[in-house]
Amino acid sequence: MSERLPERIEDDIKEILLSAEQIESKVAQLGEEISRDYQGKDLLLVCILKGALVFMADLMRRITIPMCIDTMAVTSYGASTVSSGVVRIVKDLDAAVEGKHVLIVEDIVDSGLTLSYLVSYLKNRKPASVRVCTLLDKPDRRQAPVVPDYNGFVIPDKFVVGYGLDYREKYRNLPFVGVPMDRVWNGDGEGPA
Repeated sequence: MSERLPERIEDDIKEILLSAEQIESKVAQLGEEISRDYQGKDLLLVCILKGALVFMADLMRRITIPMCIDTMAVTSYGASTVSSGVVRIVKDLDAAVEGKHVLIVEDIVDSGLTLSYLVSYLKNRKPASVRVCTLLDKPDRRQAPVVPDYNGFVIPDKFVVGYGLDYREKYRNLPFVGVPMDRVWNGDGEGPA
């Protein structure tokens, strides 16, 4: 079965949960909070690829204090829309974190299993602190006791795409966060989580 490509990517979205304007305003607010809280501290932002890439790019430009950045790539989903709970590090940090204040930048906290693993993994490297900043929080699906320190939006238990979040590597380039049309799932044997 060949994949149907829409004329415009927005044609596959049935509901916009968060507009580009809402996201921009919240990112500015988070940047101010982080700048204030980490004033005078050795801050390292750690972007969790690929989903947090757009959020991280916007957030770091709203932070007004000196900082460094690094990236990690982890997976617990594979090709599924539901986390397996088994975390695999695909790309580790390049920078040493010992003595630094690490702020993990995540696109969405869902089950919390991946993030719980990452926090523990990074704490073993003796940073001054490890905290979490997420754009989206979906607490209804939480399986691990993870509470983000900086939280953009609490969202309902819906599968979302856009602003870095994907379905099969598509939709990351949408400027908003939305719920895909049901037809996006047709024929693949998997529905949204």
